[in-house]
Amino acid sequence: MTSQKGHRNEIIVDATDCIAGRVCSHISKLLLEGNRVTVVNSENAMLSGNRYMTIDLYKRYLEINSVTNPIHGPFHPRRPDTILTRMIRGMVPKTKTSGIEAFKRLRVYIGIPEELKNKNADSFEDTKITRAPSKYISVGEVAKQIGWNGVLRKETNQQPKQKQQLETQKDKKSETDSK
Repeated sequence: MTSQKGHRNEIIVDATDCIAGRVCSHISKLLLEGNRVTVVNSENAMLSGNRYMTIDLYKRYLEINSVTNPIHGPFHPRRPDTILTRMIRGMVPKTKTSGIEAFKRLRVYIGIPEELKNKNADSFEDTKITRAPSKYISVGEVAKQIGWNGVLRKETNQQPKQKQQLETQKDKKSETDSK
């Protein structure tokens, strides 16, 4: 069953509490089969292993650059969505036309965009974490450690509450000052 654009299916994958490498291998397989894949909550994908060793590995990876001029590359991703995108890119044949076309059908998002909020997101059962969450580190936490200045979803939910509390405190203060 192909649609008008020639794509088989549009699949939305939720990467929350999934091991990043396993999810990426499933996604690359779906892309090569001709599916359009959208990944949401990329910052919540998990990397297994010791948290400090993983962060140290990524920091050492950032030190690799051009000998003559670092402006010439290689360029290393720091955002969670681009980290996952590069992982998937390494699993498709990027120089062949099949890989290039497959990679164009991929979309990776931090959090869930407004247009996808009411759609059903699937996840792969064999990619879910099996041990305690303390044995893993999320891609968002690694991104924060290596220089990403963005805001994780947990923090965005807390900020409006803090702003409301500050506004109510200011209102109370201004009321007491006016009396």
